[in-house]
Amino acid sequence: MALLALGRDPWSLLGLFLSQLFLPPTAGASGQEPLPRITYRAGEGRRALSLFHQKGLQDFDTLLLSGDGGTLYVGAREAILALDIQNPGMPKLKSMIPWPASDRKKSECAFKKKSNETQCFNFIRVLVSLNATHLYTCGTFAFSPACTFIELQDSYLLPISEDKVVEGKGQSPFDPAHKHTAVLADGMLYSGTMNNFLGSEPILIRTLGPQPVLKTDNFLRWLQPDASFVAAIPSTHFVYFFFEETASEFEFFEKLHTSRVARVCKNDVGGDKLLQKKWTTFLKAQLLCSQPGQLPFNVIRHAVLLPAAASAEPRVYAAFSSQWQIGGTRSSAVCAFSLKDIKRVFEGKYKELNKETSRWTTYGVPEISPRPGSCSVGPSSDKALTFMKDHFLMDEQVVGTPLLVKSGVEYTRLAVETAQGVDGQSHLVLYLGTGE
Repeated sequence: MALLALGRDPWSLLGLFLSQLFLPPTAGASGQEPLPRITYRAGEGRRALSLFHQKGLQDFDTLLLSGDGGTLYVGAREAILALDIQNPGMPKLKSMIPWPASDRKKSECAFKKKSNETQCFNFIRVLVSLNATHLYTCGTFAFSPACTFIELQDSYLLPISEDKVVEGKGQSPFDPAHKHTAVLADGMLYSGTMNNFLGSEPILIRTLGPQPVLKTDNFLRWLQPDASFVAAIPSTHFVYFFFEETASEFEFFEKLHTSRVARVCKNDVGGDKLLQKKWTTFLKAQLLCSQPGQLPFNVIRHAVLLPAAASAEPRVYAAFSSQWQIGGTRSSAVCAFSLKDIKRVFEGKYKELNKETSRWTTYGVPEISPRPGSCSVGPSSDKALTFMKDHFLMDEQVVGTPLLVKSGVEYTRLAVETAQGVDGQSHLVLYLGTGE
């Protein structure tokens, strides 16, 4: 397997198509589809990107850039690598450490009818920097997730000690095919993944750090069983999770997917009597990316934040596809969402499920202070927690602006930056990856 050398902006895009488009910040989708300014296809000789190969390794799926931008840490199948990328066009292997699943775990995995050729391995899924001397990593570990600390010495990886390996349930998926997300914020790891072997129990969980471990309540069905996580973005007071799941609030003739953004407070400590060891600030809302008169792009694939320093205000850019084929072909879109609009929706009305009719209705703002779901200091009242158990879905949608709509392609990853053109104006640059 080859690893694309992407300079100082690492993506998990291996063997993928990379396109670069320049769009003005306020550009909308038009009838004519835009063409990429630059396109690189896997195996193409003229491309400016170089490839890194390591014999015997594959599935270079998880990337982490060092603070100084000189080292790229790579999580592969049963190994972690450190690459010297000070010369972006010529990545060099600095060090590599194996981290295979144990023979016992591989045997148990195969006994449970999983493939010992493609699934019963340790696929590295989480790789974050704790400090200047340690990384933290998690892997599927042959359908028995595990995590460990990796010591660094001048950016070189030191061997993993078996006595430092701990259970990674809730931090890494069991199945390497399941989507997941994880982000380190203020020394704590926020993860979105599947929490069981069957892949039917999604979870948003906080681990590590000084705060108590908190997670979503599976019994209350805050998340649908098929929730699929694609990104986690921290802000000053919140952590936002982006995912898609089956919509339960709509009456539709077929299974309807919907894209979501969920929010939790960083200072959440869980409930005292109610919602013990559970989030007391979990809320979610629908993301809407669509063109007037057209079916929506309802399946989110990836999301990133462009900070205020690079734009007029913080904006989330997300790649979407649709569960429906138009004209026999799939299409993709990139939509932008103002962080201000996301916050406004979370401060609005809630939805409430009528348990007799199984229909969702609008519920106004409750007369509870502080407002349920807010990052208030101190424990929440039992009244507020009782309300939060059943009022986790916001009534209003977060409506995005389509910047790019293109047929015949499915975008799976993106990165965003701004660049100043020769005309002196600031332009938005989208780097888009597909599975082709």
